[in-house]
Amino acid sequence: MKHLVFLLTSLVTGVLLITGCQSTTAGGATGSSRSQFLLISSDKVNQSAATAYKQALGKARSAKVLNTNTNDTKRVQKISKRLIAQVGIFRPDALNWNWEVNVIDSKEVNAYCMPGGKIAVYSGIIRSLNLTDDELAAVIGHEMAHALREHSREQISQQVATEQALSIAGALAGFSSTQQSLAGKAGELFLTLPFSRTMESEADVMGMELMARAGYNPEAATNVWKKMEKLGGSSTPELLSTHPSDSSRIERLQAELPKVMPLYQVALKTQGKTVTSRKK
Repeated sequence: MKHLVFLLTSLVTGVLLITGCQSTTAGGATGSSRSQFLLISSDKVNQSAATAYKQALGKARSAKVLNTNTNDTKRVQKISKRLIAQVGIFRPDALNWNWEVNVIDSKEVNAYCMPGGKIAVYSGIIRSLNLTDDELAAVIGHEMAHALREHSREQISQQVATEQALSIAGALAGFSSTQQSLAGKAGELFLTLPFSRTMESEADVMGMELMARAGYNPEAATNVWKKMEKLGGSSTPELLSTHPSDSSRIERLQAELPKVMPLYQVALKTQGKTVTSRKK
């Protein structure tokens, strides 16, 4: 019976994989165009994200912590605007998203960009890491890349596929609902964790390309993660809670620098500035 369950699960998942694979973005200079498993429509995910974002802003507004620091808000919105202007290289449709950018006054070291372009930056990450504009662009660009690549949609699709396959297989095998629930958790881990590391790497690299194209020094991207590691200590920042920054992450960014530095140089020339190195 175990072999039957495994076979059925494999067949169901296989069919879903065949029918749901595509890439949400063009590759850009860094080649970020991995084929993705996508079952759920963008519209459904974006609608849910818009609702969640609205609720988050409402909660922050009620607590009087929404955009309370004028300098932080102006700075985040200015940097975000320059980054958003570059998204067309990866997906032209994103230029027409209803982008929103807000700052939440909190000690939490975090930032996110929900599907559809809903950005929130916590003041804690700006102050705790003492971020320069280049470093802040790296953080925001990383989060924007998650939205551009529709990583949330991809994760939801993986979970749906797992639940569908295990539900069918479990019913045939006579598993109890509790057993199926436990099996579902295991299946979720096997499907999600490997992709999560891939997603984080994609967001790092794509975000670095976005910032370079916007005229922010891509060398600053590695410095952000070095600062994150130092800040972590015994308590891990929320931004690193599932994927701690390590040497391999920094090495990957450094390896991609030769691809994006020319983009940065072109952007600076367009802006009438000169190229300077900001390695730290």
